[in-house]
Amino acid sequence: MDLEHGSSRKPSAAPAAAATPTTCNKLLRDRLAAVQPAVLRAAAALATAVAAAVMALNTQSYTAVVAIVGTRPLTQTFTAKFRDTPAFVYFVIANAIAGVYNLLVLIIRRLILRRRTSSLVVQMLDMVIMALLATGAATAASMAELGKNGNLHARWNPMCDKFGSFCSRGGIAIVSSFIGVVLMLALNLLSAASNAHRPNVAGQ
Repeated sequence: MDLEHGSSRKPSAAPAAAATPTTCNKLLRDRLAAVQPAVLRAAAALATAVAAAVMALNTQSYTAVVAIVGTRPLTQTFTAKFRDTPAFVYFVIANAIAGVYNLLVLIIRRLILRRRTSSLVVQMLDMVIMALLATGAATAASMAELGKNGNLHARWNPMCDKFGSFCSRGGIAIVSSFIGVVLMLALNLLSAASNAHRPNVAGQ
């Protein structure tokens, strides 16, 4: 009888051993799914913070001869600053808001995950921040193109030949902001995919 009991216990131990790798794989997938949004959000916070800082600190002066009195040249210094262009001011504000927002979400992330209502609010705010970033980057890019190439029809001369460093740093800030837009878009897509998957899981 003992042998019979022993032989009957062996099949029951096999499913338990087989279920262990499945459980581990599921836990690993859950952890990766939880870490992925955090990595994307951290990268978005970094990209937008860099964009805001580079543009906010962007300034360059240029001295040109405007007249000659006798043998003495008269010079005038021109300074390019982001504050002189409303589009760049909006760009800095939008990226600063996005950077602070993503940092705050990362800090209180554990509290958000525990409450479904808070998670939905964050998802809606993610869409708002993405729209804010996209409009800020687009307006700054349009002004950057105007500064680089000018407008022959309006007789606006390009300025990047005189303020090369200002334009280069501005370009870096704009590229960094567009990277932030792409990362925020990825976050929104992940949120949409997770929301679309939840009803299926509940139905099962």
